[in-house]
Amino acid sequence: MIYERRLAWSVLFRLFHWFFALSIVALVVTGFYIGDPWTNTTVIKEGKIFTMEYMRYVHFIAGFVFTGAVIVRIYLWGAGNRQEKIMDFLPVTSRNLKNLFSTVAFYLYLKDNYEDRLGHNALAGLFYLITIVMAVLQIISGFYMFYPESSFWQSCGLLLFGTQGQGRFLHHLFMWYFILFAFVHFYIVVWNDIRCQDGLISSIFNGRKFRPKKV
Repeated sequence: MIYERRLAWSVLFRLFHWFFALSIVALVVTGFYIGDPWTNTTVIKEGKIFTMEYMRYVHFIAGFVFTGAVIVRIYLWGAGNRQEKIMDFLPVTSRNLKNLFSTVAFYLYLKDNYEDRLGHNALAGLFYLITIVMAVLQIISGFYMFYPESSFWQSCGLLLFGTQGQGRFLHHLFMWYFILFAFVHFYIVVWNDIRCQDGLISSIFNGRKFRPKKV
């Protein structure tokens, strides 16, 4: 079979992916420290080093990067290329519903063939949608704690999460979703790259996937 390389992901989508991924790593590491410091929060060695201060600073910067990445992804749902738009994978059409069940069967080894798509399959797209919704909730809970003087964020936080203490607990709980998502995502991507051989992993670097060439 002859394959051809076709553009799947725009530069903006790939930037979103890596800023989103790296900000999650930074947020998780610093978030664990802020929640339960495993060193002294102040280190005295040739002057004071405020470990907690630096961790919080990195956490806040990563939080803004995370927020920017989420805004970009929501923008691409409507303004990206065909593969990046939400209706290409949202399981509300007969085409996408068929692909959803077909993909589940393929992942469960109930069938050997799969629908070759240039963009996301419907199952992946559904979980990416859930992830962005979770990200929005995480952002609101974060800003709820970060801006106690803001009537807007306090109103949103009280409406969605309750008290500051409850918001902090849910903020920590939401973090575990992203940790679990990262591990599952990495496994599925590698599994797909081995079984489907369409260049899925390399596509998030160069934007292109391999498709069977029509002759």
